Amino acid sequence: MIYDLDGVLIDSSDAHFESWRRLARELSCEVTREQFRSTFGRQNRDIIPLLFGEDLGQQRINELGETKERYYRENIKDHVPVLPGAAELVRSCHDSGLACAIGSSAHPENIAITLRAMGVEDIVRAVVSGHDVTKGKPDPQVFLLAAERLKVLPKNCVVIEDAPAGIEAALAAGMFAVGVTTEHPRERLAHAHRVVDSLAELSPDILATAHQE
Repeated sequence: MIYDLDGVLIDSSDAHFESWRRLARELSCEVTREQFRSTFGRQNRDIIPLLFGEDLGQQRINELGETKERYYRENIKDHVPVLPGAAELVRSCHDSGLACAIGSSAHPENIAITLRAMGVEDIVRAVVSGHDVTKGKPDPQVFLLAAERLKVLPKNCVVIEDAPAGIEAALAAGMFAVGVTTEHPRERLAHAHRVVDSLAELSPDILATAHQE
């Protein structure tokens, strides 16, 4: 099992949007909700040139990315908005003998905060963050590296994603893709093998059966 983070395990959309808006104001810019939605699943190093200009050097992009993620963590410090059913699904998959990993473009500190809030940091066997890969989704690198760290063949992996780019990455990796309609309507995720409206609709048995169809 490979889980994306934002929009799958945590309802972080508003906190991320506010952090981007805060950064934009400091740069005398504005970021709209539609611009923000168009970046879902992508890495900061790809998002920042799209939002703030292509002429930024890599060092400046890195600095802005770290600032934005610090703002995000400030936004969730008093309440980590874990999605309903997230911790229960991770635990039940682990209890059923399914190895669990995180495959996300998120900052590693963001992932650690979420796993601690869920109480599952000890049962997630592998974590691949945006700092571990050189190519962002829809490139499959993040999921292939997660499978490698789990020591599981890609064809035996199930990926749970909320973004079209993440679904594309899972399919490109040769994995079974489950889409969750946290931020996108079903038609945007229709290329997934299965689409659900909530993690509460999933269980280890359902995932195993769907994967074998």
